[in-house]
Amino acid sequence: MDVLADALSVAGVRGTVAVRIDGGDDWAVSWARNADAVLYAVTTGTAWLTPDTGQDDTPVELLPGDVILLPTGAAHSIASDAHRTPAPCDTALADHARRAGAPMRLGSGDTRTHLLGASYRHDRVVSLHVFDLLPPIVHIRAGRVNSALDDTVRLLTREICDPQIATTVVLDRLVDVILVQLLRRWLSTCPDLARGSWLGALADPLVTEAMVRMHQQPARPWTTETLARDLTVSRSTLTRRFQDVTGQSPGAYLTRWRMDLAARRLRDTDDSIETIARSVGYTSVYAFNRAFRRTRSQPPARFRLSTR
Repeated sequence: MDVLADALSVAGVRGTVAVRIDGGDDWAVSWARNADAVLYAVTTGTAWLTPDTGQDDTPVELLPGDVILLPTGAAHSIASDAHRTPAPCDTALADHARRAGAPMRLGSGDTRTHLLGASYRHDRVVSLHVFDLLPPIVHIRAGRVNSALDDTVRLLTREICDPQIATTVVLDRLVDVILVQLLRRWLSTCPDLARGSWLGALADPLVTEAMVRMHQQPARPWTTETLARDLTVSRSTLTRRFQDVTGQSPGAYLTRWRMDLAARRLRDTDDSIETIARSVGYTSVYAFNRAFRRTRSQPPARFRLSTR
């Protein structure tokens, strides 16, 4: 089992909105935070992106072939030059261009820059959002982007230019692919930055295997002792390694994973609460209700009603 793939499938992309941007001379637009994540890919020309993250808001130059991700959908501006004052984006114009499959035209004169912009949302009932663990900006420069990512961006561009039946589904899946490709590249170049978060597990074979066991059998009555025994290591070794690379204990991670699985089933199925409780390792409905309320601030039955 691929733990990352499993986590991404549970917290999958929803509601992708994408648009082409054609920039001429002297343009700058700002975007409020209105999505879980935003990404841009530059096909020709250059642009400057200035994030509003409350941290380092230095303008970032985007060159042809660059892909940049704002994992938390931070407010930002994008412009033809670094110091131009942006105006709020005309969202009606952007929506019209998107629906028509036409580019959103910015600035004056001949087109100098072609951009692809996309925003998306995670599944709201899932608490483990892998991309929330990334730094505020992930910038993959053209010289470091592999051909697979280039190919996926081209497919996304074609789908935006020529929307057809089930285009929304295709956009969601293509953005899923782009995000995985970005994540692979970031993990390979910045492994130390993942330490102390869930992503840190991917660099430690022991912790990854522990997660695999829990993902494969969420209903098994795991304890740290039984998990360590399955992995033929000591309890203290597993606890220390798990805490070091993920920032939490094996038990805390297991509870979070179980509650995410349960939340999806409560929303998406008519299975009884008892059935769902058993499927994630609780033989007592009372114990499941208590654990679910502790993590979601409401009991399962109320949660089910509120998400439908």
